[in-house]
Amino acid sequence: MATASADYINPFLLASTKVLKDMVMLDASLGKPYLNNELKFKDDSLLIMLGITGEMKGQVILCFQNEIALDIASKMCMMPITELNELAQSAVCELCNMILGNAATIFSTKGIVIDITPPTMCRGNVTFTPEGIANICVPVIYEADKTIEINVSMKG
Repeated sequence: MATASADYINPFLLASTKVLKDMVMLDASLGKPYLNNELKFKDDSLLIMLGITGEMKGQVILCFQNEIALDIASKMCMMPITELNELAQSAVCELCNMILGNAATIFSTKGIVIDITPPTMCRGNVTFTPEGIANICVPVIYEADKTIEINVSMKG
């Protein structure tokens, strides 16, 4: 299995904390990264998957517990959102697009050109197994106890 390099992971993490700060006014910190080669998500999960093409290939899956997705959507829309309706889902997808767009910009400053696919949303109890690529999961934590999981599976 191919190993994941910090050079492949760090731009996504930098972009995540920057977008959360700039767009949602949240100060986020990074939890301890861990290898997670069988991604099992629970019923109360909202997943946003984006593919990476170009000079690097792979995927990024951002996982939000439903209550976290609602919290993020409420902050982005500047009004209380209490159900994962179309507006809430659209807000969370847009946040993920911004994160990946910022990561693509960071990669371009290093001379690496990538493209991102449109987001695919998935809800509920699912399992993914990235074949032949290590998946690194990094928790992004805000407000002390709220977590977004960023799963990165990349190869150069």
